[in-house]
Amino acid sequence: MNNDTRIARLEHVGKRYGTVVALDGIDLDIHRGELLALLGPNGAGKSTCIGLLLGLHRADSGTATLFGEDPQDIGPRRRIGVMLQAANLPATLKVGELLRLTASYYPDPRPLAECASLAGVADLLGRRYGALSGGQQRRVQFAMAMAGRPEILFLDEPTVGMDITARQSLWAAIRQLVAGGCAVVLTTHYLEEAEALADRVCVIAKGKVVSEGSVDALRARVALRRIRCLTSLDPGIVAGWPDVASVEARQDRLAIATTQAEVVVRRLLHADPSLSELEVQRAGLAEAFTEIARGADAAQEAA
Repeated sequence: MNNDTRIARLEHVGKRYGTVVALDGIDLDIHRGELLALLGPNGAGKSTCIGLLLGLHRADSGTATLFGEDPQDIGPRRRIGVMLQAANLPATLKVGELLRLTASYYPDPRPLAECASLAGVADLLGRRYGALSGGQQRRVQFAMAMAGRPEILFLDEPTVGMDITARQSLWAAIRQLVAGGCAVVLTTHYLEEAEALADRVCVIAKGKVVSEGSVDALRARVALRRIRCLTSLDPGIVAGWPDVASVEARQDRLAIATTQAEVVVRRLLHADPSLSELEVQRAGLAEAFTEIARGADAAQEAA
């Protein structure tokens, strides 16, 4: 990706909290019009990365820049939107009042009706914030994060507490923002969310980037494949075949994990000519993430 699309950066950044190393010389770029998913176990350094780019912390070493400026300056901060995992908002204010108050902080805010429509809260504008469900409150927080027409939107676990319909609606809104040129930085424990939305995934472990690339590129690093089929074959027999890592049986269906999918498929078809509903899938992002994290731990122990 060309450098002229880069609008935020961490360069060789180190950060400590006492004796704890939160970031260890990390490099991270954010580009206009892409969704970057930051993944990693608890304590990996994801929140510290975001805190530095929001101007909430100072780096001990290296540099953090936001639109080429100091993240603690008011100018670049007016060009971002933030939805943190926890928000302490006045419970007695109505949703419309919260959105109007938030919009008043920005020189060219997004119209209230547009924010409400994008976030799916148009029917909640007259309700008091404290009377809303957890999922509804998260949608209001998303509307507030969009109020200033951000060029970078930071979303920390944005769909916690949402039902499936609300989550998919929020995903659609996020895609719309990215298509309009907004950069989105997403941290989430829902790996299917990162898989559905991310243009680029950055896996962080122990304060370092251990893997970076597209979802497909990360999935391709895992050799495991999933075979699903409808068959009368005995699961115990299939489990004993060479190259079969595991077998799960659900009624007449088998789910087989293997690194040699082509070999196992041929044997399945030979052993059961009536086999049907055959599917072969690559590893999902969850499996890729687990494999990458395990490799990072092994490298750390060997160092």
